[in-house]
Amino acid sequence: MIVRKTGGFTPGYTTITALDGPHSEQMLDFGILVLPKGEQITCTLPLERAWLLIKGKVTFTWDGGRAVGERHSCIDESAVALHAPASVKIVIVAQEESELAVERCRNTTDFAVRFYDKEDVHSEVFGAGVLAEASNRTVRTVFDGESAPYSNMVLGEVINHPGRWSSYPPHDHPHPEIYHYRFFPSQGFGISVLDEDAFVIHDEDTSMIAPDKTHAQAAAPGYAMYYIWMIPHLEGDRWLPTTRYYRKEHTWMLEKDVKIWPEIPADM
Repeated sequence: MIVRKTGGFTPGYTTITALDGPHSEQMLDFGILVLPKGEQITCTLPLERAWLLIKGKVTFTWDGGRAVGERHSCIDESAVALHAPASVKIVIVAQEESELAVERCRNTTDFAVRFYDKEDVHSEVFGAGVLAEASNRTVRTVFDGESAPYSNMVLGEVINHPGRWSSYPPHDHPHPEIYHYRFFPSQGFGISVLDEDAFVIHDEDTSMIAPDKTHAQAAAPGYAMYYIWMIPHLEGDRWLPTTRYYRKEHTWMLEKDVKIWPEIPADM
């Protein structure tokens, strides 16, 4: 399903999903935190937490550590994030008006706070060189089941190139997933396909992807579609980069040097 948001997010924290509230089936707390310049918040929630900077400049401090994150374009600049266990108090101060995505889950494992600056985030272009470049997208993985084995969640970003597809070929996995969208320019739109249902998506919308639901999506030509993706690990089944199960009828597109029409003439 798609959760609509129009008119922008107001200062403070806006809940989109909650472990014990709206959309609890997604198994994550997720919301948007807007901090005016000079605003300070302190977080002592007994949850694993991650703050992904969408735009602005903030200072993170914790016992024995301090980091400054700055980002002015989530399209052109790589991700900036802080990842913390339940045991650590985090203080965030906005050096300028800032907007952050907040992801939280239950996790009693203790681990070191980690600040991810732009150069720490793995980024690659998926889909290049195949299918006439129709599924080109930039995938930025902040942390996942391989890079953060102590975590109970996954965090990343995708830039769906204008007029292209992502989450492609259509695939599913047993883990629920959340996508939160932004468009450039902001009046842009895209299409989210969940199983056999297609939904138009707009700036600041959020998609709730149920377990085992096939998903794929496309950005309208002329519009770059940015989205944050978040996944909880399941007990005994951690999400890994290989945890994408493609629809069998579309797996031929994954073959090496695959060709499509008009390279292969149609035999009608």
